[in-house]
Amino acid sequence: MIIYNVTVNIDESIHDEWLQWIKEHIPQVLGTGKFDKATLSRVLVEEDMGGVTYSIQYRSYSREALDTYYREDAERLRTDGLKKFADKMLAFRTELEIIDEYSVEFK
Repeated sequence: MIIYNVTVNIDESIHDEWLQWIKEHIPQVLGTGKFDKATLSRVLVEEDMGGVTYSIQYRSYSREALDTYYREDAERLRTDGLKKFADKMLAFRTELEIIDEYSVEFK
């Protein structure tokens, strides 16, 4: 399984508007059918450049599903945010391969 991670630094002047927008955007990404889950997290480390930083992690069904997302959907969905927030946000993307998962079972 592959996690498609998008880290975004948001200028404080648009923070509330962006946060509302991303909560609508995430279901649109999930609606492509290439991912089964998404997690929105606030990064707790303070950035030198200021702003507020978030991580959105989308769990793809497979490498092939993620590649199909890139071909069919990514440009359209990225453009929406860029048009709306332009130079008030900075985003970078990484891919993470899940090697193993662990959890604690409570009795």
